[in-house]
Amino acid sequence: MTAPGAPPAGSRLARSVRYAGLVGATLLAVAGYLGGALPDAPLGATPVSIWQAPSGPATLTCWLTGTALLVGAWWSMRAGAPSTRWAYATAGLWTLPLLVAPPLGSRDVYSYACQGWTYAHGVDPYAVPVVAAGCPWSDTVAPIWRDTPAPYGPVFVLLAALAVSLGGGLTGAVVLLRVIAVAGLLLAAFCLPGLARAAGVPTRRAAWLALAGPLVGVHLVAGAHNDAVMLGLLLCGLLIVVRRPGRPPALLLAGVLLGLAVTVKASAVVVVPFAALAAVHGRHTVRALLRDGGWLAGGLLAALLVTSALSGLGFGWVGGLTHSGDSEQWTSPPTAVGLVVDYAGALAGRDPHAVPVARAGALLLLAGVLVVLWWRAWRALRTSDDARQRMPRVALHGAALALAATVVLSPVFHPWYATWPLALLALTATRTTWFVLPAAVAAFLALPDGTNLARFTKAPGALAMTTLLLAGLLHALRTPNDRADQEVGGAVDLRTAPPTS
Repeated sequence: MTAPGAPPAGSRLARSVRYAGLVGATLLAVAGYLGGALPDAPLGATPVSIWQAPSGPATLTCWLTGTALLVGAWWSMRAGAPSTRWAYATAGLWTLPLLVAPPLGSRDVYSYACQGWTYAHGVDPYAVPVVAAGCPWSDTVAPIWRDTPAPYGPVFVLLAALAVSLGGGLTGAVVLLRVIAVAGLLLAAFCLPGLARAAGVPTRRAAWLALAGPLVGVHLVAGAHNDAVMLGLLLCGLLIVVRRPGRPPALLLAGVLLGLAVTVKASAVVVVPFAALAAVHGRHTVRALLRDGGWLAGGLLAALLVTSALSGLGFGWVGGLTHSGDSEQWTSPPTAVGLVVDYAGALAGRDPHAVPVARAGALLLLAGVLVVLWWRAWRALRTSDDARQRMPRVALHGAALALAATVVLSPVFHPWYATWPLALLALTATRTTWFVLPAAVAAFLALPDGTNLARFTKAPGALAMTTLLLAGLLHALRTPNDRADQEVGGAVDLRTAPPTS
């Protein structure tokens, strides 16, 4: 059934959107073969011709045109696809060219392969960087990550080692890592309808925003980023929580899934306090929270302890997290502020070294924001007369805002980080432009070989980001508190479509 306000699935507009996105995805795959991060084209290798260089005219034309078509097609239906089935079919169609493309947008998949190789050969990837470990493919890894330990949890290191062991070489390992990423994405896609129904939002909109975006195809599918695995486990755990609140066996299982998500990427941990709110059955009291949230926490803790013990790596991966901010790019708001202060200091003949200070301050601010978000969600549920009906959306939206705050206030930002909050905001947010627009802009930040365009716009980018941050802060200060409360616990505007369309 076509939802009110959406074009019919067989209309000219719907066909135009579907095939424009398909042409865009195909052009991106072509750009990958012309100048992408191919396994046999290490960094620094001399290109065959300027037409096949990473920044050659053919590569750039295909890449920018393809990105523009994919972004435009996605943006045009940000209010929702004609139907949930149409959204899934179109997202799957756009994925096909990217499934057979070389790695796009970054070289992280080669880091995964080398970290898996390191573990498979009996070396601790949390203590020994890939070059020192002797990985034969280290020349394909981005230089900044060649001499740093793995920042990922033991579950993903085990998956990477499995891909290396079964792949028989670098190409085979990359293919299997992509299969693992696609499996995570399929798990997320499977969970989306149930979460959308629980949150009371149109599934046609949630599926479209979460799965059809250019960041998903380029970075989670073609780039094989482990964020796809994290999101799949995260959404699966949340679905169990909202469907079976107050039931210990289900909450234990959900806690295990959330724990596995954390042991893929630690940023998933910010969702856990909001999942605990969703775990409460009945009235939201402190006693009920400790009872039901305790089962969830028990499953999570068990997952952390068991995976760390079975891998033989312990909690060494926690130390690797400190290296995730080694690069300084203006795409991270706190880093941009620090860079601007450093530039101002240089004009005055000083060197304030403000970037580490700004990043530390942002992490402290993040801790405060997370507490405030959780408290507002808790208060909304405690004081509501229909908390049982509102609970899934309130808890999920709080988790979405927590992930968004984590992305904004982290020391470093990469385009695929935007997929973390995007998946949950697609399930809960009333308005879409405020988070769809940044995701669309982020799609243009990287070239097919992994070159980040932020590197070439450091000073103007830092100034622009700081200005945007100040403007956003002023706008937030003018926003009434009741509107902010409504964003955390208010009702969803369902005028555009029925929830299950």
